[in-house]
Amino acid sequence: MKGFVDPDRAQFEAFKNLDRDHPIEMLNLVKFRDTAEYPEGHTLADAGLTGAQAYGKYGAETAPIIARIGASILWRGEYQTTLIGPQDEEWDEVFIARYPTAHAFLEMVTDPVYRQAVVHRQAAVATSRLVRCAPARGGEAFG
Repeated sequence: MKGFVDPDRAQFEAFKNLDRDHPIEMLNLVKFRDTAEYPEGHTLADAGLTGAQAYGKYGAETAPIIARIGASILWRGEYQTTLIGPQDEEWDEVFIARYPTAHAFLEMVTDPVYRQAVVHRQAAVATSRLVRCAPARGGEAFG
């Protein structure tokens, strides 16, 4: 399975080119590495962490930023199986984060504290999917 950890330039530009003035919901599918892979020269305190432990550090260090920008986790689930889709994709974290606007998301990812904390996510994640959605009404039927 090819690893997707960070957006490429074209994906990030496409994200930024969408309307930024409404709430967005980000579907997160995350698969951890067995052992976190930090860049050479990173602190020895993080050596030997599992991917899950490193992702926990990422969550703890970014929680104050999430609160400050008004974002939250709308829904979290425990992955069980894929009914339709690649059978080689299994997920350790599955959740939907809501941001008050795309501006808030961009504020988060450019925050200096976030930029330091994201090293834990990069070390932790073997592959991921991050899908931007606009909130839509619920209902009684599909479609």
